[in-house]
Amino acid sequence: MLSFLATLSVNVDPPVDVGVTPEGHRRIIPIVGGTVAGPGFNGRVLPAGADFQLLRSAEMTELDARYAVELEGGEVVYVHNPALRFGAAEDIARLNRGEDVDPALIYFRCTPRFSTAAPGLAWLNHVIAVGTGRRRPGLVEIDVFTVA
Repeated sequence: MLSFLATLSVNVDPPVDVGVTPEGHRRIIPIVGGTVAGPGFNGRVLPAGADFQLLRSAEMTELDARYAVELEGGEVVYVHNPALRFGAAEDIARLNRGEDVDPALIYFRCTPRFSTAAPGLAWLNHVIAVGTGRRRPGLVEIDVFTVA
C-alpha cells in the first residue's frame, strides 16, 4: 500500500556540463531551494545539493540527487534520490535544453531515501519510498509515497 508523503518542488539552476566521459555524458544540476508540502511533512528545500546526472543515451538519463530539506519544526532531513528518466530522444533533448515538456511523455520515477537525526522523524530512516517526477523549466516536482 502506498501513502502520500509530500510533493517536493525543487528549484534548480542551469546545469554544469562536464561533457562526455567514459561512463556517458555527465551533468551537475545545482539545487538552490524549493518547498516540501504534504500531510505532516512541510518545509523548504535548502540550497545545499545537486543532481548528478548521467545521460546514458539520447532516451535515458540516470539521476542522483542529494540535498537537504528543513521542515517547519526546524528538523533537517537529508534526501538521496536516485531516479530514472526515459522518453523519446527529441523530448529528452528538449528537457535538457530547459524547455517545458508534457510530463505524460516522460517516464520519471525515483526511490528517495531519507536520513535524519530528529527523534520524531526517526521512522524516515528506515522507510522505503517511491516517487514520480516532473521536470519543468527551473524546477523539478516529485510526488513521494511511502510503501507500507
